[in-house]
Amino acid sequence: MPRTLIFNKPFNVLSQFTDKGNEGAERQTLSDFIDVPGVYAAGRLDRDSEGLLVLTDDGRLQARIANPKHKMAKTYWVQVEGIPSDEALQALRDGVELKDGRTRPAQVRRLDAPPGLWPRNPPVRFRKTVPDCWLELTIREGRNRQVRRMTAAVGHPTLRLIRCRVGPWSLDGLQPGEWRDA
Repeated sequence: MPRTLIFNKPFNVLSQFTDKGNEGAERQTLSDFIDVPGVYAAGRLDRDSEGLLVLTDDGRLQARIANPKHKMAKTYWVQVEGIPSDEALQALRDGVELKDGRTRPAQVRRLDAPPGLWPRNPPVRFRKTVPDCWLELTIREGRNRQVRRMTAAVGHPTLRLIRCRVGPWSLDGLQPGEWRDA
């Protein structure tokens, strides 16, 4: 029977079980948190992103999650620099032009601080003179660093990025470094 796990990946952890090609400083990997043989991450989260990572030993499920042709929804809590205007939010909803082409339309809304938000270590740099804002952003593709590039394209660089949902799975109270069977 296939096994599927959901994991709350902490900031600064690689979305793989080994750290290949890194000479010198040890970086944390999935193996520092998960000791379940045969499961692999379905999709990735950059080292400087946090949140939901789905792991499975089911190759078809892994492809359905990771391959953009399946258009599986992925929802993020995004802390951005500045307060996006209605026009900036509409641009995200319409799709923005990136170097690798126009994005598919996103769902986006302003958000108070996400529910159950944990502190990040190290904390996001705070600047008294520059306000920030949280957005909830849902996309149905997964280009490299796409959410960060989208918010930058509308003039609001991402300060913190947390994936909170992938398809039917969500963080649902998992603290950073915790996992459970889906």
